[in-house]
Amino acid sequence: MDLSTIFKAYDVRGVVPDQLDTEAARRIGVGFAEFAASPTVIVGHDCRLSSPDLATALVDGITSRGVDVIDIGEITTDMLYFASGDEDLPGVVITASHNPPRYNGMKFCLAGAAPVGVETGLEDIRRIAETPPTDAKPRGAVTRRDISTAYVDHLFTIVDADAIGPLRVVADGGNGMAGVVLPEVFDRIPATLHGLYLEPDGTFPNHPADPLNPENLKDLEASMEKLRPDIGVAFDGDADRAFFVDDRRRPLSGSTTTAIIAEWFLQREPGATVVHNLICSKAVPETIVRAGGLPVRTRVGHSYIKQVMKDTGAIFGGEHSGHYYYRDNYRADSGILTMLVLLQILSERGMPLSELRRTYEPYVASGEINFTVADKDAVMRAVEEAFSDAEMVDHLDGLTVDLGGNRWFNLRPSNTEPVLRLNVEAPDEAQMRELVATVEKIIQEEP
Repeated sequence: MDLSTIFKAYDVRGVVPDQLDTEAARRIGVGFAEFAASPTVIVGHDCRLSSPDLATALVDGITSRGVDVIDIGEITTDMLYFASGDEDLPGVVITASHNPPRYNGMKFCLAGAAPVGVETGLEDIRRIAETPPTDAKPRGAVTRRDISTAYVDHLFTIVDADAIGPLRVVADGGNGMAGVVLPEVFDRIPATLHGLYLEPDGTFPNHPADPLNPENLKDLEASMEKLRPDIGVAFDGDADRAFFVDDRRRPLSGSTTTAIIAEWFLQREPGATVVHNLICSKAVPETIVRAGGLPVRTRVGHSYIKQVMKDTGAIFGGEHSGHYYYRDNYRADSGILTMLVLLQILSERGMPLSELRRTYEPYVASGEINFTVADKDAVMRAVEEAFSDAEMVDHLDGLTVDLGGNRWFNLRPSNTEPVLRLNVEAPDEAQMRELVATVEKIIQEEP
């Protein structure tokens, strides 16, 4: 068991690959209990086959340090964030989000759903877990609690159930965690739910619970073609992300969803701050400014967005990857809350999503393109040198190059793989493809 390898998470949340075992989980429980320094910790888990045993081991480690545990059982990740915010307690959920079934890991938060990332605690947890304290303490107690009704009540303090009309919704849970609470959500509103793969199943028998991959939207789109709903939604494995498909069966980008929701919030709170990450379309800050708000650009990643929201008092934050954060949701992301917000927007605007989206999509984006390279730093330097005469270059997160005329790209290195991730945007398809080809040529020329 190599905890250093385990803590090389795919992002700053603490989700880890398939090296995680029960002994590692127990020691991480010790590390988190010591780091969080709270008398009580909340613990939940997803439906993966390994999750119950890992949760038991995690709880054993936490309680061995004299810390009590509130066990909230099988949950979505945003249910953990709600419980942490509502109880003002730190928490952990056992989940590997959208990763393959054999993977598992953890997402951590401090009291009030405050983020724990590489720079805000993960290294401390790892350090303690590698050399756990040996002094004996009276074991903490475990209390089991069902929070689903309280969680749904909370969602409807942000969204007005009476403002949602009789829309038809097809929701693909991907056999992940959305299905544990979606029926109760739809019991509160006039909208009709047509569920697809809502039964939690840790083998994910129908398709991977990763809606960022267009292949995993095919079943949803086929169901929509048959049922002709107003909107489709696909959740990832732990339901903190959601992706949407309009009434003509065309997926919305995370940028489009961010822009639509940002404008809605700014109509309710003029002048508010809205956070967006740096790979979002330029249409996002333009929409925020047009609506009278203040856009704030951030690095990619959960812990960064939440911290900037706290620092600025932002009402809402969005990422191109399908994470949406809400001030009144303890600054946490929630796929189910985002679905409800869109349902209220569609009901209030009284037009199909296929028409509503047009205002927010003036540009053409490449989507994320991954390149495997031998030397990430050398390639990044070569690309920057090739665009030395650009209108703007910054290093907030990787390399962002703005060429003017609404042509720009971001190139970011993966934290854990020999991979560079390219996102390009331009006014039209031809200019976008030309810029992709230019950057790709530079990347491929490097040894």
